[in-house]
Amino acid sequence: MSMLKVPVNAQDHTLGSLHAPRVLVEYGDYQCPSCGEAYPIIKELIAKHQHNLLFVFRNFPLQESHPEAMPAALAAEAAARQSKFWEMHDIIYENQADLTIQHIMNFAEEIGLDMEQFRADWKSQELLNRIEKDYEGGLRSGVNGTPCFFINGHRFDQFDGSLESLESAIAM
Repeated sequence: MSMLKVPVNAQDHTLGSLHAPRVLVEYGDYQCPSCGEAYPIIKELIAKHQHNLLFVFRNFPLQESHPEAMPAALAAEAAARQSKFWEMHDIIYENQADLTIQHIMNFAEEIGLDMEQFRADWKSQELLNRIEKDYEGGLRSGVNGTPCFFINGHRFDQFDGSLESLESAIAM
């Protein structure tokens, strides 16, 4: 069983209790259809278990098959600079079929970002490096597709697309 090689840290994007007994890490790709299908399930899981679960999202854009995944990841990271990572994360997944540059700019406006700052951050090498660091950490942890989940540091390969599969895993 693969183990998470990069421990959850202060640079991660997290939802839920930092002191939760269960930590769910997702390596995700914003253009991946399976990640899009997992998105509402994760939201429901977080809502139901917010006091017992810490959710961590890390970028794993599969650029060969999903060319819009990297621009979307950059948009989420740029939004994070304005404390709106989760708002951008959600709007991207909720509009996954429309990830053109124009749509991403519209999303940024819709969630109330400072557009001048967003455009500058979106093109920054620093954010590209952050995404590549997430990706490399995923590779070191054995991630080879998305979504890829780790529960308390152990890779979870039994996700079958249902809320129940994740709930049973975090209940162990």
